[in-house]
Amino acid sequence: MDYRQRETMNPLLTFKHLETPGEVRSAYPVMKELRPHLASADAFAEQVQRQRGEAYRLLGAFDGERLLGLAGYRRMTNLIYGPFVYVDDLVVAADNKRGGVGSALLAEVRRIARDAGCAQFVLDTGLHMALAQRFYFRNGLLAKGMHFRQALDMTEEAVQ
Repeated sequence: MDYRQRETMNPLLTFKHLETPGEVRSAYPVMKELRPHLASADAFAEQVQRQRGEAYRLLGAFDGERLLGLAGYRRMTNLIYGPFVYVDDLVVAADNKRGGVGSALLAEVRRIARDAGCAQFVLDTGLHMALAQRFYFRNGLLAKGMHFRQALDMTEEAVQ
């Protein structure tokens, strides 16, 4: 496990990758604020374990033992960016918004990306998320495209 302390608005802020199922389960209340569809702490821990097979890492921002925020990210490579880090999840506990934790998490994941030799830092946010968009602009990210998706019908008839 790694612990890092960075200069932020909160000088006591530390960063730690959550590695064990117990550590991940303990982060469930914070992640549920961003991903309310997650049914339980156990289901969350199981999903994180599956995503680890795709290089997913879950980074926590702590003030002492108190979890203030999370960043879920993965290192990837594709033809458009080359090696890059993609942020899947970024959430700060509701009672700690505006404390600089979100910006500190982004800065820490950027540092991790640079250390891994990545030249790009990528994330998506919903078109309806105006406050998140402003936050990302303030933190130096630029809108470079639109993200499209389609839910696939996985019934047997559709697959054949």
